[in-house]
Amino acid sequence: MKTENKIVTLTFDFSIAIIGLYKTLLDQKEYVICKQLLRSTTSIGANVEEANAAQTKKDFIAKMSIASKEARETKYWLRLLDKSKLVPLDYSTF
Repeated sequence: MKTENKIVTLTFDFSIAIIGLYKTLLDQKEYVICKQLLRSTTSIGANVEEANAAQTKKDFIAKMSIASKEARETKYWLRLLDKSKLVPLDYSTF
């Protein structure tokens, strides 16, 4: 029996939550930052999925390193949205 990969699940769920935020930001006419946020967030999950299917340890580490960088970028965009108050929302829930 295959066990659930918690990181895969969490990154997927996080992407779904950010897609909801993306839609809200589009409704508020915030186009540039929300697109950057969507790209970096979904890249986290995509790279974790790729790492999960890595053929070598080196490949796994490379994909997870990219996912980590994308996570830091995502954190930046969320902080920027929060502090700038461009669209007043509670960003701490993401």
